[in-house]
Amino acid sequence: MVDKTLTTIVLVHLAIPFFLFLNLQNRDVQFSLLQSILLSIGGFALAYKLIPSIAAMTSSANMTGRDLNKRDRKALPESLGIATGTVYLICVIIFQVLDCFQKRDDNTTVTLAEYNASLTSICFMLLLGFSDDVLNLRWRYKLFLPMIASLPLLVSYAGGTAVVVPIPFRFIFGSVLELGIIYKIYLLLLAIFCTNSINILAGINGLEVGQSFVIGCAVITHNLIELLISSNPTVLHAHTFSFFLMTPFVATTISLWLFNWFPSKVFVGDTYTYFAGMCFAVAAIMCHFSKTLLLFFIPQILNFLYSTPQLFGLVPCPRHRIPHFNSKTGNMEATPNFTLLNLTLKIFGPMSEKRLCVYLIIFQDICCICAFLIRYYVALYFF
Repeated sequence: MVDKTLTTIVLVHLAIPFFLFLNLQNRDVQFSLLQSILLSIGGFALAYKLIPSIAAMTSSANMTGRDLNKRDRKALPESLGIATGTVYLICVIIFQVLDCFQKRDDNTTVTLAEYNASLTSICFMLLLGFSDDVLNLRWRYKLFLPMIASLPLLVSYAGGTAVVVPIPFRFIFGSVLELGIIYKIYLLLLAIFCTNSINILAGINGLEVGQSFVIGCAVITHNLIELLISSNPTVLHAHTFSFFLMTPFVATTISLWLFNWFPSKVFVGDTYTYFAGMCFAVAAIMCHFSKTLLLFFIPQILNFLYSTPQLFGLVPCPRHRIPHFNSKTGNMEATPNFTLLNLTLKIFGPMSEKRLCVYLIIFQDICCICAFLIRYYVALYFF
């Protein structure tokens, strides 16, 4: 039976994008988005059906992990992100075929190049994540390989490399500053950050998938807002493409969350966190809203900054930095490790694993709401 808390969270987050979708004025765009939604619903059903079968396979291959935050420390199937990622790729490839056959025009070649570059990078990170779950790769590879995976994106990137200068600094740099290769290095670093930041904000049931679901819904909401307020063909194309990438991601993520929510039946593994991070990076880079994406990643940025002493070896860093599970009370308690999970427990005190996950999802929501306020209101005073 599906948990009521999880059902409420999912429905509340899907309500706003659904309302925005119904209010789109461009019927051609709305029809294209509807096709993507229907295909994504099919992806949700396929992933939900596939996950138990893949879980049985990973268990038989001894790819399991102990749930350290439970009294029985039961062994659970690992790397179930491979099921979600595989179904996602199937959905995007099928929609790529449908979309390109329906819209044969001068932009078809460019669109195909964007699709193929996106799929290549996402597929590479899915493979890297699964390899990490199997081989337990060292951190230096986790930083280097996402850079290689991002190269197809940078090669296919057709956007500008200039940035609009904030008003207070225009007397120094002018209205627009051309960054050239520096901007592409920034995009490369963005991809590396996205793929690793979700991975280090983890350790309790449902958190990796939950934060990804919230960010995915925020990106879709941003896409729909832009489709509502803009008539620029370039903007319409970019945010339609992003919607095509994000809708199957959110749909397949929900199916995985149903199994990973407390008490978890499966672990998602690094396979999912790397796959999710690259999906966000691909959408932001190819569709030109990288700065907005970083606003959605405020909790991940804060967690990274707070974790810096341990990540860079200034303070001893154990393999598992998760909070301590008190088997007598059933609550999670803070440890000396520098993570957002432990900081939350230090502020609010010991709590159950499920409540801790809900608190962090609410914090992700608050940050995304602040991101929209900054993007659509505060930014008007600086640009």
